Amino acid sequence: MQVDDALVDKLATLAHLHFNTEEKEAIKGDLQKMIGFIDKLQELDTTGVEPLMHMSDAVNVLREDVPGAMLTTGQALQNAAKHDGHYFQVPKVIKK
Repeated sequence: MQVDDALVDKLATLAHLHFNTEEKEAIKGDLQKMIGFIDKLQELDTTGVEPLMHMSDAVNVLREDVPGAMLTTGQALQNAAKHDGHYFQVPKVIKK
């Protein structure tokens, strides 16, 4: 695959990026190196090699969701910048 200005421009448009001439040349070089690496990998004989789906054989390494000790309202609010005794008070962020 040949990396040219048209390809870089198309990728830049899809990614909503803008490059000057120097950056475009650097990106063309980087893309050509990446494509060369993929081409090199395709030279390997992968006959009989199972596709790798996960990096380990572990299955569902998540712990059980067990409720533990809970904070009281006072403990939860003790470091709050502003509160009314029951709720955190924060600046309004939604404008109507």
